[in-house]
Amino acid sequence: MVSGLNYLATVLYNAIQERTYLFERRILAFSITAVVGFPLYYVIWHDLFPQPYENLPLRLTGSALFLPLIFTKHWPSWAHRHLPIYWYFVMLYALPFFFTFMLLKNHSSTVWLLSTLIAVFLMILLLDWLNLLIQFCLGTLLAWLAYYVTTTEQQSVFISLESLPIYLFAIVLGSITNYSTETLQQERLRAMLATASNIAHELRTPLLGIKSGAAGLQNYLPSLLSTYQIAQTQGLVAEPIRLAHLNAMHGVLKRIVDEAEHSNTVIDMLLMNARTDGYKPDTLSVCSIGQCVETALKRYPFASEKERQLLAWDNAAEFNFLGIELLMVHVLFNLMKNSLYHIAKSGKGSVTIQTHASPVGNVLVFKDTGAGIPSEVLPHIFSRFYSWSPKTENNLGSGIGLAFCRSVMIAFGGDIQCSSKLGHYTQFTLTFPAKNHDKT
Repeated sequence: MVSGLNYLATVLYNAIQERTYLFERRILAFSITAVVGFPLYYVIWHDLFPQPYENLPLRLTGSALFLPLIFTKHWPSWAHRHLPIYWYFVMLYALPFFFTFMLLKNHSSTVWLLSTLIAVFLMILLLDWLNLLIQFCLGTLLAWLAYYVTTTEQQSVFISLESLPIYLFAIVLGSITNYSTETLQQERLRAMLATASNIAHELRTPLLGIKSGAAGLQNYLPSLLSTYQIAQTQGLVAEPIRLAHLNAMHGVLKRIVDEAEHSNTVIDMLLMNARTDGYKPDTLSVCSIGQCVETALKRYPFASEKERQLLAWDNAAEFNFLGIELLMVHVLFNLMKNSLYHIAKSGKGSVTIQTHASPVGNVLVFKDTGAGIPSEVLPHIFSRFYSWSPKTENNLGSGIGLAFCRSVMIAFGGDIQCSSKLGHYTQFTLTFPAKNHDKT
């Protein structure tokens, strides 16, 4: 029951975060409109076109709630991480709660019937289908409670029967439309994965042939080279091979095998990141965090030994967790790839991987001392398809790697968080459930 509620809360939060990111560029204009509009419409409905009920403190509260959103670019990084939650509750107050409460207080006047309908359509634009239903129900319920607390003589019927179907139609149609949009996005993701799988299959076949051929030649090349040298000393070779070329032959086949394995690892990373089918708890097994890190360090396609030396692994605290070793390895692949890329671009930095085991939670800390991440970017890095690079560079990222990491950690019952200081460091903290699991 608790895990189900946690899963639902995670789904809702992820949806809120995605919607906030999509709307963030318009939050400034929306907030300015709200800050001005709340008191302005008090003058309109109180003085110019008087309505049965108005409430200036309620409107000023709405303006006060929107005021900080005008300055989001100046928020500190710790506050910016909570922007989706703040935005969600400001919307809850400003749309379903405020308009429903005013509708009840004004006894379903035409002005407030139309105003509430417009608020419903705004909610449809701003929220996904699930949060739309939840926020509408919660905001309406709070408005009714506030009405009963603040009104001595309630009316039994506030919304006429002919207007009620209009609101139900708007909510249901809006939910269906948003659900259809999200379904279409999922279908596009599945199509992308299917295309990637087909391409991967076509690439793996020649790579396997190259690797197998090179591995086979490795068994016979030493004998062939030895025979050539004997023939050369006996004067049986018509066209001699230069010594430098002979020496190069000893390592060329190994490099071919390594490059084939490198390419296969990159293909695996891309396919893992593009997965959209989720990870079911019944597929989890007991895994060793140390084994996962060691496998990642061994299999990752480092560009050179110098690049490999940038990573330091402190295996001071070993712990087990319920998960899937292959997925955990690919989580580490993504973190390593991002860190090494930004270290190379900034020309400085190194990576440390540490583990901490305690009764309150097992933690893996992945920290690099490279370029860091701007505070305004940090809240969005786990959003699917969000990708960032410095303005002086082309942004070639797909924006799916860190989203993949988050979905895997959530499936394991854990979490992943990021903290960063621009120009100094970036730290990912992977938290696993506190209970250790012994292998049996």
